Amino acid sequence: MHNIAIDGPAGAGKSTIARLAAEKLGFIYVDTGAMYRAMALYFIRNGISGDNETAVSEACKDINVSIEYKDGEQVVILNGENVNAFIRTEQVSMMTSDISKYKAVRAKLLDIQRNIAAAEDIIMDGRDIGTCVLPYAETKIYLTASVSERARRRYKEQEARGAACDLEELEQDIIKRDRQDMERETSPLKQAEDAVLLDTSDMSIEDAVSAVVKIYQAGKGGSNEGS
Repeated sequence: MHNIAIDGPAGAGKSTIARLAAEKLGFIYVDTGAMYRAMALYFIRNGISGDNETAVSEACKDINVSIEYKDGEQVVILNGENVNAFIRTEQVSMMTSDISKYKAVRAKLLDIQRNIAAAEDIIMDGRDIGTCVLPYAETKIYLTASVSERARRRYKEQEARGAACDLEELEQDIIKRDRQDMERETSPLKQAEDAVLLDTSDMSIEDAVSAVVKIYQAGKGGSNEGS
């Protein structure tokens, strides 16, 4: 099986770029962030604070997260419910950052993610795919963009959904999220030593997708160097 691991900070466009690259390569796209978001949604709905590790860890036993593919789209199932429509809010984003640092949460999803990768040609994106989840992936990419560009992209996404948002607040949220993700004790966000750095600040989505495909093709069957 061929595995491509894409890591990077919030709002860098990993999900969109990885999904489109998977289509070009005929791979399955696995959005691990959506799986963590589903767990975050459960905690929000059940009034569990992201600061309470004991309560979060205890609640993990009551959560069942799985993914299905319908018409080429990844559908995230939380305890039998399709929650795709509920996991892209800023509240869920911040809760996701709060709870993803806990060992119980990460352990809950790790086996699911590895089992998918063992069975299929996949592109998987997240925060610790190349460093923890799939350390032996043939191709590793660290995909990033400037804070201002990531905030601009998030603003456009929220605006398209009809959600009220403030660009400066989004920038501060992203800075906070980066700090939480990079400083957490368990599986912090960082670039794997053998990952190719891809900065998409000045790239269109199409250019970024092409870059991912070229990196994979250049490293297929050998080194990941070059792009």
